[in-house]
Amino acid sequence: MEDIVQIKYALDTFYFLICGALVMWMAAGFAMLEAGLVRAKNTTEILTKNITLYAVASVMYLLVGYYIMYSGDEGGIMPNLGLLIGSENAVEDVLAGGDDAPYYSARADFFFQVVFVATAMSIVSGAVAERMKLFAFLTFAVIMTGFIYPIQGYWSWGGGFLSEAGFSDFAGSGIVHLAGASAALAGVIILGPRKGKYGSNGQINAIPGANLPLATLGTFILWLGWFGFNGGSQLIVSNIEDANAVAQVFVNTNASAAGGLIAALVVARILFGKADLTMALNGALAGLVAITADPLSPGGFQATLIGAVGGVLVVFSILGFDKIKIDDPVGAISVHGVVGIWGVLAVLLTNSDATIGGQLLGIVSIFLWVFITSLILWTILKAVMGIRVTEEEEYGGVDLSECGMEAYPEFTSSK
Repeated sequence: MEDIVQIKYALDTFYFLICGALVMWMAAGFAMLEAGLVRAKNTTEILTKNITLYAVASVMYLLVGYYIMYSGDEGGIMPNLGLLIGSENAVEDVLAGGDDAPYYSARADFFFQVVFVATAMSIVSGAVAERMKLFAFLTFAVIMTGFIYPIQGYWSWGGGFLSEAGFSDFAGSGIVHLAGASAALAGVIILGPRKGKYGSNGQINAIPGANLPLATLGTFILWLGWFGFNGGSQLIVSNIEDANAVAQVFVNTNASAAGGLIAALVVARILFGKADLTMALNGALAGLVAITADPLSPGGFQATLIGAVGGVLVVFSILGFDKIKIDDPVGAISVHGVVGIWGVLAVLLTNSDATIGGQLLGIVSIFLWVFITSLILWTILKAVMGIRVTEEEEYGGVDLSECGMEAYPEFTSSK
């Protein structure tokens, strides 16, 4: 019997780690997607943001974030920060106490959770692209990944008040995606649109990305990584019931992405008379976000429909934000925020244990907490160090002003 327990423990730990590695690979997906959807002159800077934010998230979640997320009382609003301040190495204490769990190593859980934090921060990166100062963004990343995200994560996955209220979010349509989009929305409001995006007469000017092959590659990488994102959230795979559940999660994740892409492409064709690749890519991502709150309960056809609704929503959301002059170069706020809300509500369609009160409370709580704290933090950063590059630097490209090098020097060099 002891040998069986050890085998199950090893298998579940290994599965957890592999899923975490898949989610980590999503960082490459975000980097490629965003690099493809910005102009050539801003490519190096956005790549620098994406790889650095992953490192920042890893360090901050190790130092404080993981402890904050899993240190509070059941049903609480704020974690026990007093213990954190009084401990020499609180996170290490939490991890060291968890390896006697019957299913998997606590360190595997930490690794899986840290890549989720980085995903939330990656959402912010694309929305504020092409006009934000690099170190202002990274300063925000320190607070977002170390404190803002973990506190609202504690409310649900750490046993806080949203968990007690019955809020259901299997893998993070709200906890990860809505949280990231809320921080992004606050940043975009304080930052303002890119120069030339909106005309004085209400005209909306398209600013095409430089590399659609890269954007497409990024979407495929994210699609692949999402199997770890949702599949790993089942936590274990070492028995028949959980193995079947993981298989269903994979099927639904894939079906929802496909439904979202097809729906977005069809809607774009109806609206624009052309097949819009960028809308199709965002439609696939919208389908993935939509199913993330509950990728287990629906059947494959239901998952396809949930994703399709997300694909329709994302097209109209991107157009709607442009009309109110919210400039989001990659559509991140629409994909992860608007469709994240849909994903949380869609749980009610297939999960009889979910309640509309619990789902709405989760949406409102996550949005208000992250949006308000982010708005305050962006405002402070703007006053203290400035968050936007100069008009001249924006015109020349933030690659040169922020990084001193170009991604495509033979094509964009001003020499």
